[in-house]
Amino acid sequence: MTRTRGRTVAGLVLAAVLVLVAGFAVGRVSSGAPPPAPSTDSAAAGFLRDMQAHHAQAVDMALLVRDRTDDEVIRTIAYDMAVTQAAQSGQMYGLLDAWGLPQRSAQPAMAWTALPSTDGSGGHHMDASTPGGMPGLATPEQLAQLRAATGDDAVRIFLELMIPHHEGGLEMADAVLVRTDVPQVVSLATGIQRAQRTEVRLMQDLLANLQPAD
Repeated sequence: MTRTRGRTVAGLVLAAVLVLVAGFAVGRVSSGAPPPAPSTDSAAAGFLRDMQAHHAQAVDMALLVRDRTDDEVIRTIAYDMAVTQAAQSGQMYGLLDAWGLPQRSAQPAMAWTALPSTDGSGGHHMDASTPGGMPGLATPEQLAQLRAATGDDAVRIFLELMIPHHEGGLEMADAVLVRTDVPQVVSLATGIQRAQRTEVRLMQDLLANLQPAD
């Protein structure tokens, strides 16, 4: 990541946190009685923690491919992903902070998916076999391949990794939406669904149109 891009992404995270905290302060003053914060073991809190980690890898992969290709379409898509997901991560961090909840938990990743849904039906812990314990995460070996690649090879590896990464993020968003009615989390999860479904279709088309590898 260049220094300029690093400052841009970091600035978006900080801005998202500050806006969110300010919004909470205004809400407390205007309403006098904010709704109770979710508990630290809730699906809402677990989702926010896990999705921050999930987004962090997406930002890393997006900036890696942007440095390894001259394809302006890929560079634009990758940068948009990095900026969007960094800003969402800032919102997630800010929500946990505003609720007085820790950013990390002793529970394993995705433990919140074992909680029952809001309609009372049983939970089902997601089976995530990747090292980070979340669906769609790239392995260290796959990330090393992306770092070592250039040109069309880097683009192909990026798309082959980011498509399942996004699909994993969609699984997580789907899972939290049946387990919480916290408005801020519902808004974030539905935004992730909307953006990443569109991006998956776009990346699938781009991958299908790449020239076959030698």
